[in-house]
Amino acid sequence: MLLEGKKAAIFGVANKHSIAYGISSAFRREGAKLCFSYLNDALKKRVEPICAELGGDFTFPCDVSSDDDIARSAELVREQWGQVDVLVHSVAFAARDDLKGRFLDTSREGFKLALDISAYSLVGLCRAFAPLLAPGASVICMTYYGSQKMIPNYNVMGVAKAALEASVRYLATDFGPEGIRVNAISAGPIRTLASSGISDFHQIGNMFEQRAPLRRLVTIEDVGNTAVYLASPLSAAVTGEVVYADNGFRTTAL
Repeated sequence: MLLEGKKAAIFGVANKHSIAYGISSAFRREGAKLCFSYLNDALKKRVEPICAELGGDFTFPCDVSSDDDIARSAELVREQWGQVDVLVHSVAFAARDDLKGRFLDTSREGFKLALDISAYSLVGLCRAFAPLLAPGASVICMTYYGSQKMIPNYNVMGVAKAALEASVRYLATDFGPEGIRVNAISAGPIRTLASSGISDFHQIGNMFEQRAPLRRLVTIEDVGNTAVYLASPLSAAVTGEVVYADNGFRTTAL
């Protein structure tokens, strides 16, 4: 198994349809130990059964908009495990009103919120968990093609994902001397709880199925297998990259 004995901290599992669940399932299949964050008591009720189902070691609270919360989560994980081999950041949020209509109408507060939760949180987690990351550790985050091209109604989230991808490159440079890798997975559109907040998301999915070379939507299992590659020694020379798991959509002319 590719991840036998590796310890993976997962941020962002919402339910069994989420990308983070697909990643966690694939990690478990490959022998990894798992722990899971949750935002609040309501999400705790969803995450704890998933942790039990996947044989996870423990769950812990973390609001990634709070540096204090992030620091407490790192300390808790340190107490339980000592070190971490894989850190998965699958966290993003923007106000629903900012995911429809014109990007021009994005409010200052909406812009700050989306960039804070969706991009800066990766920096905050990496800083807090840096002392815990084992030699050869892998940090993985989730992005989307809306960071590179205008996708209708993706709006401020596209800007946030662009900032996230730039952060990956800078973090990879910071961590490189320690042998720690930082990469992003750019998945095709997947029907998840997060995507349900994007207006007319079904139209994006239909366009994707028609134009992607493989003529199908991406699944959470597809993304999970890509994450296994990035978490394993098979990708030992890969860092600072955006790895596309999009059935080839990016290669086509729109």
